[in-house]
Amino acid sequence: MTIDERKSINTGVIQNLILENRGKLSISGVLDVLSFDDQVVMVETELGLLTVKGENLRINKLSIDTSEVIVEGEISYLAYSDKENKENKTSLLGKIFK
Repeated sequence: MTIDERKSINTGVIQNLILENRGKLSISGVLDVLSFDDQVVMVETELGLLTVKGENLRINKLSIDTSEVIVEGEISYLAYSDKENKENKTSLLGKIFK
């Protein structure tokens, strides 16, 4: 799929990623946090699976009401992949509300 084809697809979803000084990442449009540790955070968003890599990562805010997550630490990598490609893992919220 070319960039022009991606632009022409209107999903009606607005998602924001705000990275401040590679130390604080605000993500809106979050559906679930699939896994996290101090080096990798995997977040399911309305636009696909978002992988955040770095060092000393921590989740400072997780809000179900506003669909927002804030990750802090030394962020070095952000990448999206399609929802169909994610592994079937038990999510953080699924573990909490079992």
